[in-house]
Amino acid sequence: DKGSPAPLGSTLTDEGTNFALYSDAADRVELCLFDAGGGETRLDLPEQTDGTWHGFLPGCSEGQQYGYRVHGKYAPREGRRCNPAMLLIDPYARALAGEFTWSPAVFDFDRDDTAWRMNESDSAPFVPKSVVAADLPPPTPAPMIPWSDMVIYEANVRGYTMRHPDVPEADRGRFRGMRNGAILDYLKSLGITSIELMPVHQFIDEQFLVNKGLRNYWGYNSINFFSPMRRYTGADPRAEFVDMVNAIHDAGIEVILDVVYNHTGESDHLGPTLSFRGIDNLAYYQVEPGDPGTYINDTGCGNTINGDHPVVRRMILDSLAYWADSMGVDGFRFDLAPVLGRHGHGFSKDHPLLQAITEAPALADCKLIAEPWDPGPGGYQLGEFPLRWAEWNDKYRDTVRRFWRGDANMAGEFARRIHGSADLFDSDGRPPSASVNFVTAHDGFTLTD
Repeated sequence: DKGSPAPLGSTLTDEGTNFALYSDAADRVELCLFDAGGGETRLDLPEQTDGTWHGFLPGCSEGQQYGYRVHGKYAPREGRRCNPAMLLIDPYARALAGEFTWSPAVFDFDRDDTAWRMNESDSAPFVPKSVVAADLPPPTPAPMIPWSDMVIYEANVRGYTMRHPDVPEADRGRFRGMRNGAILDYLKSLGITSIELMPVHQFIDEQFLVNKGLRNYWGYNSINFFSPMRRYTGADPRAEFVDMVNAIHDAGIEVILDVVYNHTGESDHLGPTLSFRGIDNLAYYQVEPGDPGTYINDTGCGNTINGDHPVVRRMILDSLAYWADSMGVDGFRFDLAPVLGRHGHGFSKDHPLLQAITEAPALADCKLIAEPWDPGPGGYQLGEFPLRWAEWNDKYRDTVRRFWRGDANMAGEFARRIHGSADLFDSDGRPPSASVNFVTAHDGFTLTD
């Protein structure tokens, strides 16, 4: 059955599942189905509509594991990276099964060949499989804390629960640990209103860490923007995440997610091909003018998401709406947020992606918080984000520290910061609550220090 080009991803119905994948680079797309023993069945998606490949599979039910193989031009120096030996994660997958394993097979090129010879090794044994998922029951209502009353507490799901004596061993390092009554009672005793969780989107450990026997702890290396990190869960990642959100809401606390829509874990042009690169490299990533085989690296992480492409903007908006509507999240802190507003000529608060996030009906009640700097050109944009956005204010952080330390001549600057930093935000008519007056976060000293 030809199915429908919308919505993207796998959509479960009573009769089966619709699959839809955008790839304007593809000549052909194979849907790859995996059974419990790892056996693979390949079916061509039969129809293509405006760059979206789609098909309906009768009888395909919840829990079916799948991936894609994209056939098309392979010319890395031209930015064309289609290689059907690579099993690709659905960008819209709601859940993933299995772990990512570093192997020579996950690279679309032969790393021993300087001529960029295509790697024909099958990557499927080493790449997580996408999972067909049903809709979840609606989450509990949010507390709806006014901006002026917010006190934000940043935490890492794994680290915060890993050694707490009142958290059962099986729940430590997981979403279930964050919903523990002792954890929530302690957070409430601090007077916080909102907990900001460091990244929980599915991420991978960088190869140089794995080679040292280490893992990525913070999580800023996303490979999918819809599925919760399996490392933080047991049997059912989505249900466990929503259970955590419901418990936090019941305690009167909001949940804010730190989200990393600025780059992916596929790294630079020499990195692994796991999803976006093999699906449509030039759509998903920004490349150097005149050198499409090399990525722009405004993030310092090897690649930069292409917010100028309408399909990428749509994916980010769909991801945000999903986490808000289906997963119960109350707001988002955007990592390296100037990337979301940068054209080729520089940052603009009127960038279509920033405007779309600002105006999205599904996000009307969500808190939007920018980390207003990144390593790219013109990367420091404190005070320059649109109305409705708040921003991490590092000038507040630095001033308060210096005043507290006893530095000379800090009283005037301290007064400006404690009054809401009108010099930074008033010109656009933004209120004092646009300034997130943070003292410290994961990027610097601990609060104890």
